Amino acid sequence: MKIVTVVGARPQFIKAACLSRAVRDEGEGFIEEVLVHTGQHYDDGLSAVFFRELAIPEPAYHLGVGSGSHGEQTGRMLAAVERVLEAERPAWVLVYGDTNSTLAGALAAAKLHIPVAHVEAGLRSYNRLMPEEINRVISDHLASLLFCPGRRAVANLAAEGITKGVVETGDIMADALAYAAGRMETDPGGTVARRLGLEPGGYLLATVHRSENTDDPGRLGEIMEALEDLARETPVVLPLHPRTEKALRTSFPGLLERRVPGLIVLEPVGYFDMIGLQKGARVILTDSGGVQKEAYWLGVPCVTLRDETEWVETVAAGWNVLAGTDRERIIRAVRDSRVPGSRPPLYGDGRAAARILAELKAAGREEGFHGKG
Repeated sequence: MKIVTVVGARPQFIKAACLSRAVRDEGEGFIEEVLVHTGQHYDDGLSAVFFRELAIPEPAYHLGVGSGSHGEQTGRMLAAVERVLEAERPAWVLVYGDTNSTLAGALAAAKLHIPVAHVEAGLRSYNRLMPEEINRVISDHLASLLFCPGRRAVANLAAEGITKGVVETGDIMADALAYAAGRMETDPGGTVARRLGLEPGGYLLATVHRSENTDDPGRLGEIMEALEDLARETPVVLPLHPRTEKALRTSFPGLLERRVPGLIVLEPVGYFDMIGLQKGARVILTDSGGVQKEAYWLGVPCVTLRDETEWVETVAAGWNVLAGTDRERIIRAVRDSRVPGSRPPLYGDGRAAARILAELKAAGREEGFHGKG
């Protein structure tokens, strides 16, 4: 049975690596995976380094779409993915998360009447101003198999009338973190903090990349002012996403050249270095959904630079605070951050890839596929 996997952004490479390993280890002889990289993230720090570190096979197709407005980028992806699907004629198309690559893969498949499997289905922020929310809602309504990271995601789908093909698998990013932990024991990563002379618990880590923040100079300016103020008290490490760098250079010329004591701006780092930086941070500030979960699993308090989150369980457990983009709220949230007394298990046990693979195999057998092709 042939499946086409469509990925294009850093978080998708991390998730896809887990399932691709499971296919190679357990699915050989039944499932053939054809990996398609849309080129949504295309520089080395956000793309190639993850393929190298996570032992992901080279994509069979690299579409090279690159950046652009949401409509322009999605449209180019849709046309390019459609050509791949017409050539490959897979039994399933597999998409991950909530990016423009997710939407393009799901749309192209649906229009060609190829069933869609959506990993990380059922997440909702209930903020339709977020392009990611539009992408995930449409992808869920097009999907035939919906792999949910937790019970709330299952409930969200049921509230929209989607119950068929819904499977609670746990979160595949927990699989990725378990893989990273094993690799780092024998091949230690996370050396960035040591190179910078930072002690565990002696710095803050920040990531900013969501378009709702980078495309709004007011929001981005408040975040940067908060980081600069915090850096005067505790070092702040900021691996800079290319989108954020471009926005800062456009809206705040000279800001990145201004040397603020304690604010350490880095180029994007690889997966293992990022996990190491997160593990050693006193507090993590982020607008990333994936980093919120990783902070929780690593036992590091998180301040989310958004007004809502799909990962509400981390907030309920006391490990995550929604601070929005108001400078004073951000600073207060960091200063008030404490390690809660308990950390209940959330989002599965690190076996999501195995469960997803089993469901894909079962779907293939129901449709009469007995081998590759």
